[in-house]
Amino acid sequence: MAKSKKTKREDVWLECSECKSRNYRTSVSVASGSPKLELMKYCKLDRKHTLHKVRRK
Repeated sequence: MAKSKKTKREDVWLECSECKSRNYRTSVSVASGSPKLELMKYCKLDRKHTLHKVRRK
């Protein structure tokens, strides 16, 4: 039998830093000491790649 991983994960939104729209949803680890997630993603409202940061529900 395979053992399942028991990591704590939480669903979060990725919010555009320019227009503040929440475009993407992903899950991140809730472990202490983990860095904040910031990604360059495509924003459909700005029609360009912008920095997206984690926002809680």
